Amino acid sequence: MGIGASIFLLAVGAILAFAVNAHISGIDINVIGWILMACGLVGLVITLWYWNSRRRTVVTRRTQAPVAGTTYPAERAEYHETRDVPPPPPPGY
Repeated sequence: MGIGASIFLLAVGAILAFAVNAHISGIDINVIGWILMACGLVGLVITLWYWNSRRRTVVTRRTQAPVAGTTYPAERAEYHETRDVPPPPPPGY
């Protein structure tokens, strides 16, 4: 369940629990509203936990020394190490 579906369930549940005064035999609309709000809240917590628990990986690559007889720039003498690091989060994150 995504964030949008969770917020939708919260909104529909709040409307049923607090704004609807209909009486249907055998069904309590207020209880259904509370159940929908609980499902929306649980779905929102699980979705946020899932998105926060993703790992950010750092990849390190090494290139070997050039083959004898070829010419390369001086900066590639023994080996050259580069790191692919994810960009920093935007300001105010």
